[in-house]
Amino acid sequence: MIEEKKDFFDRIMSWPVLVRFEPWYKKNKEVLLYLFFGGLTFFVSLGSFVLFDRAVGFNELVANVISWVLAVVFAFFTNRIWVFEGYTENRKEFVQQMSGFFLGRVVTLLIEEIILAVFISWLGMNSILVKTGAQIVVIVANYVISKWFVFGKKNEDKQ
Repeated sequence: MIEEKKDFFDRIMSWPVLVRFEPWYKKNKEVLLYLFFGGLTFFVSLGSFVLFDRAVGFNELVANVISWVLAVVFAFFTNRIWVFEGYTENRKEFVQQMSGFFLGRVVTLLIEEIILAVFISWLGMNSILVKTGAQIVVIVANYVISKWFVFGKKNEDKQ
């Protein structure tokens, strides 16, 4: 019998206080981990946006691009390792995977930039509230892109 390899999160779910939730966790693991790491990515994005927008005084669109770069690098590695388990066989596959991930994120960056331009620059709304709302749209869109286009082939091969 082949023993299933448990990652950090699987081991946490084996704790006595959490073991009763383990079947539900296993069934929903991908979405739960995406939400967890999406939440962390949200804080990386929002925190760096606030830093560059408010503390440094950059234009909100410039601050957003900087926060986007930091968040995308963080998200790529967390999504690749824990959420979608997107292991690659060689450097070429890795570069293709990373390129697809960044290309998908560029699409959602453009969506986010439009939201920020309309609601902050043109309508004068609060930048933090608008950024927060835009992040919700972006997180959902990024999941779809990652699940179906970037890491999807490897997931289908595993099943």
